[in-house]
Amino acid sequence: MEIRSHDTAIVFIDPQNDVLSPTGKNWGAVGASVTENRTVENMERLFKAAKAGTYDVFISPHYFYPTDKGWKINGPLEADEFRTGTFARSGLLNLEGFEDSGADWLDRFKPYINDGKTIVVAPHKVFGPETNDLVLQLRKRRISKILLGGMLANMCVEAHLREFLEQGFEVAVVKDATAGPRHPVWGDGYLAAMVNYQFLAHAVLSTDEVLSQMI
Repeated sequence: MEIRSHDTAIVFIDPQNDVLSPTGKNWGAVGASVTENRTVENMERLFKAAKAGTYDVFISPHYFYPTDKGWKINGPLEADEFRTGTFARSGLLNLEGFEDSGADWLDRFKPYINDGKTIVVAPHKVFGPETNDLVLQLRKRRISKILLGGMLANMCVEAHLREFLEQGFEVAVVKDATAGPRHPVWGDGYLAAMVNYQFLAHAVLSTDEVLSQMI
């Protein structure tokens, strides 16, 4: 997989406080993995390299609005997100309470995301991009290769990976620019994701390996 700015983009999933900040609602489950992988630091390194090298950056966020609480069919993680208020916003057209909330961007990412060039797409509603406009936005810019990172490794990142592959994209997962939850019964989500990435992705690379190839 050749990494070139004219056809390769960085896609970050859920670069938000609830999964990347020590004050986030899910830090107890993901904090150890985020810390060990230096996920935040590595995501920032990729942001910087992308902006310096004219690579497009896409953000696929996760938001829940009050009306989403009317869902009648939820899996275990969805149910937990609603219970804890993860990624909660006050409304689709209302930013009241958004600033510095769990749904907001991590502060250190804001200069990159809010620069007027980063493409923030509609929110995905469960795990994958089937429910937002990310694929359309990539196609409209003739992007055929993706460097993928963000949160959570075994949920939204893996779901995005699988859909991208079905859509014909070439995808490299940046293994230390993601992290996963650890659950006493369900297991280690990050390790599960690493196994599946090896089976599925066109490449599984470290941030150092990606940066060395970005031209």
